[in-house]
Amino acid sequence: MAKYVDGFVIAIPKKKLKEYLRMAKMGGKVWRDHGALEYRECVGDDLNIKMGLPFSKLTKLKRGETVVFSWIVYKSRADRDRVNAKAMSDKRIASMDPKSMPFNPKRMSYGGFEVLVEA
Repeated sequence: MAKYVDGFVIAIPKKKLKEYLRMAKMGGKVWRDHGALEYRECVGDDLNIKMGLPFSKLTKLKRGETVVFSWIVYKSRADRDRVNAKAMSDKRIASMDPKSMPFNPKRMSYGGFEVLVEA
């Protein structure tokens, strides 16, 4: 059975990256504790590309912001639903105040993806 991936693209103020990193490390631990196979958080480094639609335009980056590109890998979509339910009810996540996020959640893109190629 093909694996399943949740993907995220987040515009975040550079000055809040340390705060985000603390949150991301904790999130990675929670998701892995509940069965996620992989948890990755990547910060933009080479965003001024000439091909396609650059992440900076996609996210409508403002001055002083960068992009975080993240993904979580699961065994399957059913496993993703099970893991996410457990992670979201985990006290480490459930106790977080959405208003204290180091980014604007309304500017976050998210979706679930079936894996087509795994090389």
